[in-house]
Amino acid sequence: MSHVMNTYARLPVTFSHGQGCRITDIEGREYLDALSGIAVSTLGHAHPKLVAAISAQAGRMLHTSNLYRIREQEQLADKLCALSGMSEVFFSNSGAEANEAAIKLARFYGHKKQIELPTIIVMEKAFHGRTMATLSATGNRKAQAGFEPLVSGFVRVPYGDLEAISYVVEHHHNVVAVMLEVIQGEGGIHLADPDFYQEVRELCDARSLLMICDEVQCGMGRTGSWFGYQQVGVQPDIATLAKGLGSGVPIGACLVGGKAAGLFGPGNHGSTFGGNPLVSTAALTTIEVIEQEGLLANAAHIGDLIRKLFAEALAGTRGVVDIRGHGLMIGIELDRPCGELVGRGLAAGLLINVTADSVVRFLPPLIFSEADARELVERTAPLIKEFLAA
Repeated sequence: MSHVMNTYARLPVTFSHGQGCRITDIEGREYLDALSGIAVSTLGHAHPKLVAAISAQAGRMLHTSNLYRIREQEQLADKLCALSGMSEVFFSNSGAEANEAAIKLARFYGHKKQIELPTIIVMEKAFHGRTMATLSATGNRKAQAGFEPLVSGFVRVPYGDLEAISYVVEHHHNVVAVMLEVIQGEGGIHLADPDFYQEVRELCDARSLLMICDEVQCGMGRTGSWFGYQQVGVQPDIATLAKGLGSGVPIGACLVGGKAAGLFGPGNHGSTFGGNPLVSTAALTTIEVIEQEGLLANAAHIGDLIRKLFAEALAGTRGVVDIRGHGLMIGIELDRPCGELVGRGLAAGLLINVTADSVVRFLPPLIFSEADARELVERTAPLIKEFLAA
């Protein structure tokens, strides 16, 4: 009997090692990994450049704390700002912590404007984390249940509804920010109308509000660009990263620019582990490999191919509602709950996922090849058809 706290409905499998887009369990069975640790293993498994960089850094120094300057952290901040158009970065250990920093920044911004109860507009079906503030910002009642009282200071509106956002801004004079995911990952791979993001940006500019983009799942090349907001042509004031930033090594980042730049000073926020030499090296190497191997273009190309192949394979299948996504962030919505497909996929040698009850979700490593894409569709489409025909 394990003494690990029972907080996950784990599948009955334990993995021993991986290579590229393949992962092997302790009984020697191999699986095609189309989930990459929930959008984390950007470079797949055991990428030689990442392994070498982490090993070398571990041999030099793991940690010093943020009481001192950290060369690798500063190099990573410079690189992220060059890629994102931002001007400052705070490093944390996870996406939830990055979003906590964003929420604190927004409140700090409001207090500097003499707003006593700063309020952030958030979206229905959003997912921002499981700490108390990020859980309160999350639009998932199932995740929130049992943890009341939630943190105040959030007003929720339907995702993609500019009219609702404008109404809240007009009638709630404490609003300081609008927080959203360009693609709602846990919410079911939902995208808004392309004009929506530009309209939110214009509203934030007109009302001196901060625009916060949660890029934890869709950032770091997953959509075919470094950041999801680059897909829709906006520049937020705050963007948060984690998951794929370190290719499996825990690191989060809160990037700021525009009205959010220069807000925090010494003592306003902190992290013991954030941006230490090891995790910063992992992130720098991840970025370097993405650039050297052309993985942004690969994510866009392979994502388009996967959606095209699924559209062909599932054409005319009753129960398929939609096939959508950007790059290697793909969802197939069915007309009924389909969680059992995860277990069926595992039995078929596939690592896939179901989110929002009825959306089959694929988040493959950015190194996925055309052959991997075809194999994924050829092995998954029959499972979906069999499930819907039952």
